[in-house]
Amino acid sequence: MSSLAYIGQQVFVRIDRPLGCKHPRYEFVYPVNYGYIPGTISGDGEALDAYVLGVSEPIEEFEGECIAVILRKNEEDDKLIVVPVGALFREEDIRVQVSFQEQYFESRIALQHDQAKAAESNVGDGLVPGVLPECLIRSVPASRG
Repeated sequence: MSSLAYIGQQVFVRIDRPLGCKHPRYEFVYPVNYGYIPGTISGDGEALDAYVLGVSEPIEEFEGECIAVILRKNEEDDKLIVVPVGALFREEDIRVQVSFQEQYFESRIALQHDQAKAAESNVGDGLVPGVLPECLIRSVPASRG
């Protein structure tokens, strides 16, 4: 199944790197929960990875809606963006929250069409309905270098 087919679907994520934990090989701490979709295989031969956004505490598992997919240009290692059902995120918000790791890769974000339109209409104060403010406060700006 293509990673893009998950957009708009409810998925179960097993978290193997909860918010606040340190990466096992590199010198960064996860500002979001990160895991995988059990029973799937990604282009890199391992389970399909997922960032869980909109949850401000470490968790072990999560069921939510896939609203986007990060498509890395030089790797077969797509990443799902999974959020609480009904939460809205703009592409810019997603980039900021995953930049701690994705800043090292060239990628594009495929968003669910309805999700993108709804999120863009809520630009006002930078907060998006359904997203916990703590989640945005913990985000790190993406490097433009």
